[in-house]
This record gives sequence, structure tokens and C-alpha cells, in this order.
Amino acid sequence: MNTSSINLMFLALLLAVVALFCMLVGAATGLLARIDGATYATALLRGAVAFAGSATLSLALLTFVLAVL
Repeated sequence: MNTSSINLMFLALLLAVVALFCMLVGAATGLLARIDGATYATALLRGAVAFAGSATLSLALLTFVLAVL
């Protein structure tokens, strides 16, 4: 196995971990909003905003780390 395929597999694994982390953040935010008394639509919107924010920050950090390496 050459180095480029190992790097590609490592990148795919990191992207999968980032996606899982962002989904957990979004689900937790939506659940906490619903427990706080928000409607289903508002809780879903808050979860989506939290997902998008955590995805943006995670991918920006991942890009920075990969650019440094």
C-alpha cells in the first residue's frame, strides 16, 4: 500500500468521525431544546444550526491540520 492511499483512508476516517461528532452535537442540542419546552420545529432548527456550526468549525480545523502536515 502506498502512502497516498493511506492518507486517503486516514482522511476518510477523519471525515466520518467529524460527521458522527456533528450529528451527536445536533441531536443533543435538539433534545435539550425540546426538553426546555421548545416546539418540535424550533428544536429541529436549533439542532440544525448546531450541526452546521460544529461541522464548519470541525472542517476548518481539519483543513488547518492537514495544511500544516
